[in-house]
Amino acid sequence: MQVSEVEVLIVLAEELNMRKAAERLFVSQPALSQRLVTIEHQWGKKIFVRSTRGLALTPDGEKIIDFAKKMYSEEQELRGELTAKQGEVYGTLKIAVASIMGQYWLPRVLKRFVERYPSVRVKLVTGWSSEMMRYMLEENFHIGIIRGNPDWRGEKMRLFSDSLHLVDLKMTDLKQLKNNERSFIQFKSDSTYYQEILEWWQERFSSPPMTTLVVDQIETCKQMALHGIGFAILPESTIRDVESIHKIPLTSSNGTPLVRDTWMLSTESMLELAQVRAFWEVVEEMTKESVE
Repeated sequence: MQVSEVEVLIVLAEELNMRKAAERLFVSQPALSQRLVTIEHQWGKKIFVRSTRGLALTPDGEKIIDFAKKMYSEEQELRGELTAKQGEVYGTLKIAVASIMGQYWLPRVLKRFVERYPSVRVKLVTGWSSEMMRYMLEENFHIGIIRGNPDWRGEKMRLFSDSLHLVDLKMTDLKQLKNNERSFIQFKSDSTYYQEILEWWQERFSSPPMTTLVVDQIETCKQMALHGIGFAILPESTIRDVESIHKIPLTSSNGTPLVRDTWMLSTESMLELAQVRAFWEVVEEMTKESVE
């Protein structure tokens, strides 16, 4: 039911007179009569009975008028709410974020964002970067936080480079990896991360680690390394506050540090939404602070 139809029905129910209702609605009487015929046809019910004395509501008409009044009241309430929120950032913000960033980076960012924009509802999904990239390509989310080097034609901001470290309680040098019998603890990740580690290993060693343990979560991997069960290769962002373990930076064969970039993705059209632009600016602000 269109808003104009609601107004027509309410005025007709209040006046119960076609001429007076037409005057209030600033339309001709024949035009109003034809409009009522159309509305009744859409409902498939007779709403008013016409007589020489005017109009009378049918039982079905009473229910339809009650519904129209409810719609009109809710519309006015919504209009008032929107007017009150003029200039305020609100709405829903949907973020697809790589699991590592959701665990170690996003909480601090979201804390500032929700404190600054309490009227925004945040919907969040986490997972492998490849999954989050698919969500963004399908345009299901406003913002994507992706690890690696995403092929993205929309708006894109590099947040930081995360160096990779071998962490272990015993080893203090990468040379000690050769013929080492300690277990290599891996966490399940997307193919690009695994491929980078595999290529780094194959550059230096002719055979794979003697023992490999694979766990579901990066935090489980980290805790097993911290408890001396084996060694792990972890991003710096996950071990920044850990002091009780050796952290050995990984480098390529030419001595370049091995890093994994993190990007924030969106589109020009998504950034037209106030809540999306606000989040983008908060991240940009916090990224600059971390550099200074």
